[in-house]
Amino acid sequence: MRTTIVDSYKYAASVVSRVVSDGYLQMVKTIPQMYRYIYARAERATEVGPFRTWAHQFTAGNLRALMERERPDVVVCTHAFPCGAMAEYKRLFADSPPVVGVVTDFAVHNFWMHRNIDAYVVATDAVRAVMLARGIAPERVVASGIPVREEFAPDGEARDALRERLDLPRDRRIVLMMGGGLGIGPLERMMRALEDVALPLAAVVITGRNARSERRVRSTAETIGYPVRALRFIENVYDYMHAADAFITKPGGLSTAEALVALVPMILCKPLPGQEERNARFLSESGAAVRARAVHDLPVVLESILSDSERSARMVRCAQTIARSHAAGEAASLIARLGNKQKEVVA
Repeated sequence: MRTTIVDSYKYAASVVSRVVSDGYLQMVKTIPQMYRYIYARAERATEVGPFRTWAHQFTAGNLRALMERERPDVVVCTHAFPCGAMAEYKRLFADSPPVVGVVTDFAVHNFWMHRNIDAYVVATDAVRAVMLARGIAPERVVASGIPVREEFAPDGEARDALRERLDLPRDRRIVLMMGGGLGIGPLERMMRALEDVALPLAAVVITGRNARSERRVRSTAETIGYPVRALRFIENVYDYMHAADAFITKPGGLSTAEALVALVPMILCKPLPGQEERNARFLSESGAAVRARAVHDLPVVLESILSDSERSARMVRCAQTIARSHAAGEAASLIARLGNKQKEVVA
């Protein structure tokens, strides 16, 4: 099977790209309360706004040449914007292939929901129920979980052996910290806050694809009283999750889904408004994660997990109840079935 990855914003108007991507980042950094208000208001809206309708129509028209060239058997959307654009594409063009929306959060926004999308893959039965209540046909929504790589499931390698392979200390508690793929979390402040933890620590800090964040983390690490390894984007983050005693992160859907499968206790800090706040609520209420309300709360929260083996084990048991280690395989099977049906129709 051949797969082509497409950035849908390249086919949108430049104003859409600036508003949705650059505008989003600036807003959540500088005026998060405004983004929270816009997010909630859009979620309650019963009609599609004119700007969003135009953006989807404009993008759908621009996608026509790509679709005719690639002739895909199925289109998979992992973000609400291309899902909306493909819903409009299906309305405009009768020869549209099946479209699957993969919702990579533990909550779903109205922006995802279109009645002509062929199938949705969602995280939980609760998310599925929300979509059904808003008019999506039951047979089109599958609660198979957020797809993650199978390597995130523990493979039985002893932790001491894994730490030796990764060249991590075995006589310290290992804390993994991540700021999301864009590296926009307050990683340096989090690192400094953990100096107040009484237990012997070592940290691995992954900054994603943000080179500036990596430089700041490396500079801060030189002034920290415990060992810190700073890494950018890596393929084997699952190894570091398996080696860690705790995982401190923003509650992005993919990274927390990976941590659930890896069975590492999570501490959630500084969620972005909107979907990350919803993720934090779900994960903390499930018992698989604890939320630190502010960076200065991290030492107390972390010590309460590291010094209480029963609490840590309880968090792992809670993660086991909601982790979906086979989600990727189930999603792939669904996509393949739709693709095979499309081939039969074309034939």
